[in-house]
Amino acid sequence: MITIRFEHLREPLGVGTRTPRLSWSVETGTPDWRQSAYEVEARGERVRVGSAESVLVPWPFAPLAARERVAVRVRVEGPGGWSAWSEPAHVEAGLLEREDWSAAFVSPGEGSLLRGEFEVRRGVRAARLYTTALGVYEAELNGEVVGDHVLAPGWTAYQHRLRYQTFDVTDLLREGTNCLGATLGDGWYRGRLGFEGKRALYGDRLAWLAQLEIVHDDGTMERFVTDGSWRAASGPLLSSDLYDGETYDARLERRGWSSPGYDDSGWSPVEIVDRDLGTLVAPEGPPVRRTETLVPVERRLTPSGATVYDFGQNLVGRLKITATGSAGDRVTLRHAEVLQDGELCVTPLRTAKATDTYILRGDAQGETWEPRFTFHGFRYAETSGPVDDVVAVVCHSDLERTGWFDCSDPLVNRLHENVVWGMRGNFLDVPTDCPQRDERLGWTGDLQVFAPTASFLFDSAGLLSSWLADLAVEQGEDGLVPHIVPNVTSASNAAAAWGDAAVIVPWVLYCRYGDTGILERQFASMRAWVEHVAALAGPGRIWDSGFQFGDWLDPAAPANRPEQARTYPEIVATAYFARSADLLARAAEVIGQDAAPHRELADQVRRAFAAEYVTASGRLLSDSPTAYALALEFALLPEPGQRARAASRLVELVRAGGYKIATGFVGTPLICDALAEAGETEAAYRLLLQRECPSWLYPVTQGATTIWERWDSLLPDGTVNPSGMTSFNHYAFGAVADWLHRTVAGLSPAAPGYREISVRPRPGGGLTRAAARLRTPYGLAAASWRLDDGTLAVEAVVPPNTTAHVTLPGGDRHTVGSGTHRWTSPYAGDQAASAPLTLDSTLAEVADRPGALRVVTDAIVRHLPELAGYVETGLDAVAQNMTVRDAIAMIPNAEHLPTEIEAGFAGLQKD
Repeated sequence: MITIRFEHLREPLGVGTRTPRLSWSVETGTPDWRQSAYEVEARGERVRVGSAESVLVPWPFAPLAARERVAVRVRVEGPGGWSAWSEPAHVEAGLLEREDWSAAFVSPGEGSLLRGEFEVRRGVRAARLYTTALGVYEAELNGEVVGDHVLAPGWTAYQHRLRYQTFDVTDLLREGTNCLGATLGDGWYRGRLGFEGKRALYGDRLAWLAQLEIVHDDGTMERFVTDGSWRAASGPLLSSDLYDGETYDARLERRGWSSPGYDDSGWSPVEIVDRDLGTLVAPEGPPVRRTETLVPVERRLTPSGATVYDFGQNLVGRLKITATGSAGDRVTLRHAEVLQDGELCVTPLRTAKATDTYILRGDAQGETWEPRFTFHGFRYAETSGPVDDVVAVVCHSDLERTGWFDCSDPLVNRLHENVVWGMRGNFLDVPTDCPQRDERLGWTGDLQVFAPTASFLFDSAGLLSSWLADLAVEQGEDGLVPHIVPNVTSASNAAAAWGDAAVIVPWVLYCRYGDTGILERQFASMRAWVEHVAALAGPGRIWDSGFQFGDWLDPAAPANRPEQARTYPEIVATAYFARSADLLARAAEVIGQDAAPHRELADQVRRAFAAEYVTASGRLLSDSPTAYALALEFALLPEPGQRARAASRLVELVRAGGYKIATGFVGTPLICDALAEAGETEAAYRLLLQRECPSWLYPVTQGATTIWERWDSLLPDGTVNPSGMTSFNHYAFGAVADWLHRTVAGLSPAAPGYREISVRPRPGGGLTRAAARLRTPYGLAAASWRLDDGTLAVEAVVPPNTTAHVTLPGGDRHTVGSGTHRWTSPYAGDQAASAPLTLDSTLAEVADRPGALRVVTDAIVRHLPELAGYVETGLDAVAQNMTVRDAIAMIPNAEHLPTEIEAGFAGLQKD
């Protein structure tokens, strides 16, 4: 079986290119199957190519014309000869040039409804509606909603790129009089946007553009477009705002307004809005849709007497209610992520009201309502008024799920599920930072660290390609990348790790999807950013000027100054400068550009970094985990001895911190890799499995169902972090999931697009099994392992037309082709972890055993409570080499401590 796709689109209707690239995957039971040739058929023409390529293959025919629909078939040659032809896959071009449009943007003025009638003769073969809005819209044709998109046309850098949608409306037409209409809302275009509280950042008039094209059986085409003949009116939608919510008065509904024959004599003429149609672009990824409905897991009365529903999951979307009451009765819906003292906690929303209001029309049979032009981030919803029933409607970009992970630890599984839900909620047309408060912006730094995880969990290529196109057009002429894309703030300085998204995200998409086209399209943007940083750093190649976010939200930073991390900002900035210059050189090689100048720049920055910040022995000026993780992972240490010392110091710092998180946005995605690649896999597992705050699992133990913005968004006493900037759905720290996929389960790309796959599981942490599955561009790949009674069993599933390089924990290596492969071997694990602890164990050995250091420190604090603050500071390098007996000897009158500590060690060993 052969499955065909075009570009990165599941629904190739109205594509924005004349030459859409083709990809296909082959399902076959033949082991070690490799493609040797392929044949593509379209328009009665066949093209045969002797090639193993099957991902993003160039369009082999004459370019598509606007509106042209083509059926494509593929067959492939492999070890058993030629396959059967695939089922036809259809691709249809959209409107590709400015001249293809004859519609005009029409505005309802202060209203929200638009309508127009037209005649249709018999014999309709096909009909397409091409449409977009300044604002957000929902179209109706003959009383039926068109499509299932939410908040269309989505959010782009509107002044440069405005997406239009294509709908097949053939089945909605009727012979005779027809009616096309739309309801408009403010959305991102005119609503409140950004934490600066501004409205109408893109324009103050809503408008709709619609072009309905009807092809008849005889081949003729009729066109009905928005123009000055259309009519407009107000309606039941009184207000709509993404932050504040929607107000809808059902008493003002105009029954039948989008059906033919409705009397619109009291409606007003529309206003024509001048807008350059040359900015219209077709979508590159999926739309926002309703993807799931959740029923409440609990209904409760709060101490104040309010009714609150708990949906059991922090989600993004809105409520759908059923209500029965009198005309004019009001239903109010309020939303929040957490409860505080049993009441809805709205403090983290800041100024966002997150409140929807429905005014009943008085239907005795009941009324059902769901807001259309808003969304909220919430787990809890408070209702007032005559509500009979309520469900939560989950909304986000309808990305295809591609990656899964599972292991033997239920808390780690919940952590991974929290990452998935965090991505679902924050990938709502653009990758946002939080879905609940007065922000919800496309922060570049958040996406930069999370892109590898996103690319595994969901097919994110189309959405992120579109976002990168916005980044490029928002980029300054000098190469400056804004902190936020689309950019709605006044900030105008370069920030490392944030602006570096211009280079790193395209590279991630190339590595994960094999898309050289994204490097070609973004290369000018990538180069401009690196050259901008080079100008800031000057000939010394040290970037130490200007404001930096740095290792944002390092847990040691003051609550109101999250940029004040343990790691100097210039270390972060210069490290990222080197990284981006290096990736730019690699990208240049891939697309056939001159890589030498960029490679030399990267070498210069590495040398400058080492000279400025690294001692001869490998110590760093910022003696912090993030600094060492950056130096190791970005290859900034030229000498092997320096790398070994840096890795050793990193382990010392992690152990000294009690295996709690000591990194922020920059260090957290790197820390586990830096440890594991230095041979300290168990230390990485200790970080992963830590439950005390700050850690990945602390929020899980507190009932989190998404990733938090702060490690302590909910304090251990159950109160909400009072910093004024805290979100319970913020995906950045969920970047650790990429390490779960690549290292714990052991599945990663060994060549772009997973043409070659690495299977290298690294068991540890007491886990007894782990597995990852990924639907690659070539088909399903999987890696799993299970430890049972001293035997390790490893399984790899390799898709057709690919190769896997398998490295087993004992060091054995295998290269295999497609199919399912299994290996078993004896596995002793970490012998040190199973050896009994004694009073002669070093404190480092104690710290490396989960719970053991707590046995020692708790015993000491019970004896001398005044030492509580001291023992919580962790172990310095000297203390790590001290034995437990020596440490006790320093404490006066502690004769009973040895017996107490030995008993605690024995209890751990028994457990």
